[in-house]
Amino acid sequence: MGWGLVDFAWTVLQSTAYSAACDFGRAHTRGSATGHLRTIDMADWALLARAGIVRLCIPVAYGGEGFDAQTTARAVEGFAYGCDDMGLLFSACAHLFACAMPVAEYGSPELHERYLKRLADGSLVGANAITELAAGSDVSAMTTRAACEGDMYKITGTKSYVTNAPLAGCFLVYAVTNPADGYLGVTAFVVDRDTPGVDIGEAFEKRGLYSAPAASVGFHGCLISAANRVGAEGQGAAVFQSSMAWERSCLFAMYLGQMDRQLDAVLHHVKTRRQFGHVLARMQTVAHRVADMKLRLEAARLLLYRACWLKDNGEDAVAEIAMAKLAVSEGAVQSAIDAVQLFGSTGTRSDCPVGSAVWDALPATIFSGVSGVQRDILARSLGL
Repeated sequence: MGWGLVDFAWTVLQSTAYSAACDFGRAHTRGSATGHLRTIDMADWALLARAGIVRLCIPVAYGGEGFDAQTTARAVEGFAYGCDDMGLLFSACAHLFACAMPVAEYGSPELHERYLKRLADGSLVGANAITELAAGSDVSAMTTRAACEGDMYKITGTKSYVTNAPLAGCFLVYAVTNPADGYLGVTAFVVDRDTPGVDIGEAFEKRGLYSAPAASVGFHGCLISAANRVGAEGQGAAVFQSSMAWERSCLFAMYLGQMDRQLDAVLHHVKTRRQFGHVLARMQTVAHRVADMKLRLEAARLLLYRACWLKDNGEDAVAEIAMAKLAVSEGAVQSAIDAVQLFGSTGTRSDCPVGSAVWDALPATIFSGVSGVQRDILARSLGL
């Protein structure tokens, strides 16, 4: 692959986006480090909208910032560095990358007018409805069906884990329109919350990313106009893969911000905490562990921004995005464990700066495709 000139300097726009997002995150920290976290509400969403987090890469023509993947990821990283509430940012990213961007890239002009502008200004919360209990990462096992009835589709099925469902005004729903075609028989639709037959379950509590609301959603014979189809019939797989390219690169920048914030907290702790007559930082085992945290962060950061650069330049970056997702998610888990252990018993307290780190990091190895799926993608790219 020809790489051409590699420039590691941030542009003025990227630096500004990072600083602004970081400052906003600091100003709106919601208490994960004090043990008083709650699930977000529409007031929190209004704050995200004012900061522009919900529209970073939506085209300017529809009220978005029009950022490319690199600039979007840099802003996401900045917000996560400044804010201790990872669930808040996760909700915004789920709305942006898994709902708004598929509509932007595959939706008709009519869908752009009806939905995208409101998704961009934050007056409409978006949610992605694809996961099912019996399917998980195996999208080909999806049982939700969309039967064509003239110029309408009847959608029937249940999605088991829908981030933002309790707040969402619309859902990007994936359903099988032609079972014989398997993965290529899936189609995407925008479904309004108030559509007859939509049943939103009770929000369930989670260990990680606590403040991001989530629930199951049932679709019981929902009649949807063909005009609400996103892309052509059977194009759902392409729509989903496009959303995953955004999510696996840009969303995971939030874990870079978290790892960077953890590293600062750990550095302060080991430089000031004394054990056996010495500051912790003077102990080789401690220093090496902190060095590994720094190494993990910088290696993951380089892989992620390389993936974003490839995406922005129209390259086939499937394998590179998978590598970035793996490096960031698994690195975030290990660094979170290191941070908690370096803080000792204090690290297990909810009011410790790294107390929620492990629970927030663990889901990163599951959503957007489990680590095994990413390794499968890499293996296939190597001809295995």
